[in-house]
Amino acid sequence: MSASHGTKAVVAAFLANSGIAVTKFVAWFFSGSASMLAEAIHSVADAGNQLLLLLGGRLAKKKPTEEHPFGYGRERYVWAFIVALVLFSVGGLFSITEGISKLQHPHELDIIWLPLVVLGIAIVLESLSFRTAIKEANQVRGNARWWDFIRKAKSPELPVILLEDLAALLGLVFAFVAVGLTALTGNPLFDAIGTIVIGVLLVLVAAVLAVEMKSLLIGEGATAEDTARIAAVLNGARGVESVIHMKTLYLGPDELMIAAKVAFPPQSDIEHVATTINDLEATLRDEVAHARVIYIEPDLYIERPEIAPSTDHIVIQSGN
Repeated sequence: MSASHGTKAVVAAFLANSGIAVTKFVAWFFSGSASMLAEAIHSVADAGNQLLLLLGGRLAKKKPTEEHPFGYGRERYVWAFIVALVLFSVGGLFSITEGISKLQHPHELDIIWLPLVVLGIAIVLESLSFRTAIKEANQVRGNARWWDFIRKAKSPELPVILLEDLAALLGLVFAFVAVGLTALTGNPLFDAIGTIVIGVLLVLVAAVLAVEMKSLLIGEGATAEDTARIAAVLNGARGVESVIHMKTLYLGPDELMIAAKVAFPPQSDIEHVATTINDLEATLRDEVAHARVIYIEPDLYIERPEIAPSTDHIVIQSGN
């Protein structure tokens, strides 16, 4: 479900950015606005990034192999991380460099109304793309706050598109203000400053994306809510004494691995243990979203004399 919503948002953003990029380049060519050039490069970077996200989604569907027995789900994280690098280098650093160049060598704008018209149209189109991303995200984020959704989402597409679209809208507003001030004052320095501000904005957004994608690439465990739900299922099973040890890890955005050592009574026979484990696996898949790979190891719980008795013996570790 999350992958489907992410794909819709990516396609909408790609179509919007492709059209916007063309109009921005035309406006830059005739006006010479550095802010417009920065915005045009920004749109090209965004459109390319959306293609990278679609490529990652396609590659992630490859079947597991002997070399990659858990599949290719993390391909989506890899390409999302590359998106952050592209946004940082092609978008952010280029804009800052161009802005500094225009500060050193100011250039008066020609046909100044053209970039203002294009920026106004681009703001409308980018707003429509952003609205699509918000609509798709609302269907999967539940009651989570926006920042929490971006920080904790396991599917990278929607957080990437949300941040890209937000950065694009803010960049367009900065560019509109910069070009507008240049038109009113006749001072091209405003245009150069606007270009630098756009570049700094893109660098900041790229840094946030890189940090989030790095965390997912290293390996994140289940959310606190899902971890508690998993523990409740395991501890609540008939014939199970307690969970001794448990780890979770997302193998990809839609595939959660659960590994647990579960204590059974000493008198349990092998048939009871096997049946209980099979039932637990089925229940976990029903109760926990994305629970796909499940390993449950039966064991005996032995209390250590130095540890005070406790009704809850579980030790939970999430793969981070």
